[in-house]
Order: sequence, then C-alpha cells, then structure tokens
Amino acid sequence: MNTLTTETANTMTTSTTGSTQQAAAPSAATDKRETKKGSLAAFKGLLPFLRPYRRQFAMAGVALVVAACATLAIPAAFKQMIDLGFGGAAGTKSIEHVDLVFLALFAVATVLALATAARFYTVSWLGERVTADIRSAVYSHVVTQSPEFFETTQTGEVLSRITTDTTLIQAVVGTSISMALRNVLLFIGGLVMLFVTSPKLTAIIIGLLILTVLPIVMFGRRVRKLSRDSQDRIADASAMAGEILNAMPTVQAFTHEKIESSRFGASVEGAFATAMRRIRARALLTMIAIVLVFGTIVFVLWLGAHAVLEGSMTGGDLGQFILYASIVAGAIGALSEVMGEAQRAAGATERLLELMSVKSQIQSPAAPLSLSLPPRAANGAALSLSDVSFSYPSRPDTAALGHLSLDIKPGETVAVVGPSGAGKTTLFQLFLRFYDPQHGSIKLDGVDITRLELHTLRDAIGIVPQDTVIFSADAMENIRYGRADASDAEVIQAAKLAAAHEFIERLPQGYQSFLGERGVRLSGGQRQRIAIARALLKNPPLLLLDEATSALDAESERLVQSALEAAMVGRTTVIIAHRLATVQRADRIIVMEDGKIVETGTHSSLVALGGIYANLAALQFHSVHVQH
Repeated sequence: MNTLTTETANTMTTSTTGSTQQAAAPSAATDKRETKKGSLAAFKGLLPFLRPYRRQFAMAGVALVVAACATLAIPAAFKQMIDLGFGGAAGTKSIEHVDLVFLALFAVATVLALATAARFYTVSWLGERVTADIRSAVYSHVVTQSPEFFETTQTGEVLSRITTDTTLIQAVVGTSISMALRNVLLFIGGLVMLFVTSPKLTAIIIGLLILTVLPIVMFGRRVRKLSRDSQDRIADASAMAGEILNAMPTVQAFTHEKIESSRFGASVEGAFATAMRRIRARALLTMIAIVLVFGTIVFVLWLGAHAVLEGSMTGGDLGQFILYASIVAGAIGALSEVMGEAQRAAGATERLLELMSVKSQIQSPAAPLSLSLPPRAANGAALSLSDVSFSYPSRPDTAALGHLSLDIKPGETVAVVGPSGAGKTTLFQLFLRFYDPQHGSIKLDGVDITRLELHTLRDAIGIVPQDTVIFSADAMENIRYGRADASDAEVIQAAKLAAAHEFIERLPQGYQSFLGERGVRLSGGQRQRIAIARALLKNPPLLLLDEATSALDAESERLVQSALEAAMVGRTTVIIAHRLATVQRADRIIVMEDGKIVETGTHSSLVALGGIYANLAALQFHSVHVQH
C-alpha cells in the first residue's frame, strides 16, 4: 500500500514539475522555447508525417485497449479471491476456487504482458520513425535556404530545433499519445468500477482528491519556473564552454586559461545554486504530495473498514475499491504529466513548422531556361552585369554594390582588386545566386541567371573560396566533393594539378587519411590546395578564385599558380587577388572601391594611371623589396 501511495505521489509531483532531463539548448533557443509552450492545435501540422503509418497506429490502438481491459480485470479477480476464496467456508471448494482465481490472474497477467509489449514496441517504432522523417524533412528544407537565412538565423538555434525539439515530438508520438489514451481508458473504466463498487466512498474520494491536487498544482508552478531557470543557467554555461573550446589557441596565446576557468566556474556555480533551489522546492513538494495523497487514502480506508465491520461492504469490495482508486489516481497523475509534455511538444512543433514554412527568396524559376553551352564547355562562358545594385539583408541601408556594369568575354581572365569592403566577394555571391541584386541583372552566356535552374547555374561555376572548407572525411572524398561521380583516377589527377598529390601521399593512409574536423590535420596551404583540386575536378566553364593562393608559401604558390594557369585555359576566370603574380597575368584588372568600379585596365596601364591600383602596387612592391 505504501509503495502504491509513493508511486502515485511521485507521478503527481513529476506532472507538476515537468521534465528536467531535456538537453540544454543554446540560450537563445532556450529562451524562445520557454516563453512559448504552444497550443495543442499545433499537432495538426504533424498529420502529413503520421498518415503514412495508419496501420501501425491501428495495431497500437488494439494492443492499448487489450492492455487496459486486462488491467481493469485484475481488481475484480482480487475481489473474487477474497470474497469467495477466503470469505467462504473452509474446504475443498474454497481451495479449488482460489486455484481457479490464481490461474485466471496469471492468464490476465500474460495477456497484459503481451499487449503491453506489443504496444510499447509499436509506439516506440512510430516515435523513432516519425522523428527521423521530421528531422530529414527539416534538414532537407534548411539546406535549400539561401545565405540570407543563415545571416539572420543562428546555426545553433536551427540545430537545437532539429535535435531538441524533435526529441520532444518523439516523446509525444512514441510515448505520450499512447500513455494518454491508456490512462483515459483506465480513468474512465476505473471510475465506472468505483461507482459500481461503492458510490458513497467514490464521491468522498473524488472530493478529497480535488482538494489534494489544488495545492500541489499551485506549488508545482514555482518548481516548474525554477526548473526553467536551472535549464537556462546550464545552457549559458554550455554556450560559454563551447565558445572558449573553439578558440583555445587564442585563449592560450593570451594566457587566459585561468581567467576563462574562473568565468566557467562562476557560471557552473550559478547553475548549481539555481539547481539547489529547484531541488529544495521539489523535495518540499514531494513531501506535501505524499502526505496529502496518503492521508486521503488512509481516510477512505478507515471509512471502508468501518463499512466492512458494519456489514454494508464485503472485504472483497474494499480491496477492489482500493485497487480501482489507485488506478484512477495513477491515471490522473499520468494524464497531467502527459499534458505538460504535450504542451512543450506543441511549442516545439510550432517552431519546427515555422522553420519548415520559411521560403528562400532565391528560388529556381517555374519554367527555367537552359544554357546554350554544356556545363563543361571548352571555351568558357560570357558573364555580364548590367547596372547592378545590392545591399545585404542585414545591412539594407549600406550599399555593397552600386550601379555596377561589367562585361567579361568567354575565356577571359579578369582580376578584381581593391581595399577590404570594396565589394569583391559580394560579386562572387551574386554570381552564384546566393543573393539576388535589388536592381539590375546578371547574365551567364546571355541568359539572366534568375531564369536558370539553380543547379544548372551552380554546376557551371567552380569556386575556390578564401576560407577553405574541409569536411570530416578522407582526402579522396574531400576532393571528390567537386564532382560526386568522379573516379579515383580523376580525383588523383585533379590533386596532381593542384600540387596536392605529393603531400596527400605522405599522409598515414594516403588518400584514405582522415583530415580531421575542419581539416585540423592540414596546414593552411594544404587545405587551400585541396579546395583548388576540388574546383579543378569540377571542370566548370566559369572559375571563381577568391584569394586562391593567399595561404600558400612561395614554393606552393609557384606550383599552384602554374596549375591554375593551366586550368584557366579554355574557361572564363574571375580572380579576387592582391598578389601581383596573379594580377599581372590577368587579361584585365578591375579596381573596385565602395561597391563601384573605379579603374579598369592592364597592370602597366593602371600603374601609369597613378590611381588606387598604383598605390596598392607600390605598397606591395615596397613590401616585397623590404622582404628581400
């Protein structure tokens, strides 16, 4: 009896406090989660993910009903055992009846076990399956968003929605729905059987339980708030730790190890203090819940015992009443817990659906045009900009490009130079249609790029970015990222052209060597040569080089420069560069400042002009002279 009471009290306590085991998400995302619990109507948005599994839901429903009926049959069997077995005259008849009752109980327990196992397996499968589908759908949607989306949305928040929010939904689909239906059936069935057993005691226990639950729920709100505060403090500490661990070289270079340890220690202590306030409040709540619930049950038992002694109730009726009362109380506690989880999951569902509803401003046209040249043409592609003006969404009042016009011929190599912030990298982002200009147009081989399918456009362009991205894979797969269907021989040939083959061969497993997260096992120059090999493997008609040799030493630069010159043959190339070795070999040099083209010409003509380029060249010549 004590065990039953404690379990009931614990269930009710848990329902008021909510789950505190949820993984801590980034603080920004946590704030959003905690300020909005969500309406249960949000679950309608999950219907497209649930419909494909109607049969599995039906199977779970059948198992659920069978298990609930078996549970409700157990108290009735106990009544029979007490009244007809122990209450009857001693002899063979009573012994036989007790034997039959125990056989019946075992049969009911077997049915309950089988039905519960079937329900658990089916709903757990549904939870995992639906959650996997949702995660895949959300991720597939997010990766199609333009950089504008990631410019205004924290990556950590997106990851939190894909992981933490979908985990909440998994709990609802895989557990809470089943638990809710099961406990609704047990509550209704148990309540009916309570009235059948003793209407008077049923009315008394319902009234007392209402008086018991009200203070528990009111005090539980304070515990729930403390739980949220505790989660926030843990999230803050986790965010701080993540930031510092990602910047360890800087921290150690400035000898800030003790300072950062102290900061993190203070944050952890703050989280500990908040957690202790929550634990104290929850301990008090648990004590109150146990005292009130146990007191209610003891009082009703006292009334029932008097009824048995007076002969208005049998011992079997009292035993049956106690078991049904425990079932009803447990169902109430479980339903309140499920409601709390459902509300949190509803908020998570709203956030995921909100994420799914975001539409990228950069979309392929409904009726895309085709390029007149195949993606890997032999003569390059013409590129033209006509009166292009552009401002980044996060800085709408600052023009990154202003009324810029430019024509690049097929096979031409154009170098773009200028001070930082001149708009050079912005040009590349517009060429790739990561953004669309607010005014003007960009044409590739005579076709407006907004009329091309995005994959068609980007398949025609190869890029070597200044900040090289190396994936957590081996060298072979990192280079093959340039063209997924390339053979090993083609990958190795591209590596040779990029002067990467020799250092890759020296790695422990050669091309099968794991390069580490973000390529930490490679030097900056090696990472850049991997990126160049990737672009060469793609073999596009338009090649964009963003400071492609900036991280190379003199010997590597000479090797890569030679490879790039060979790669430029037969294709249009646009280069962002400061080094004269690259700039001097260009057919034309474009000088930009404040988003505008201010000078155009060859190296010698621009030096003779005595403008911005001449100053840049003079500074570099002076630097080279000093170095020598």
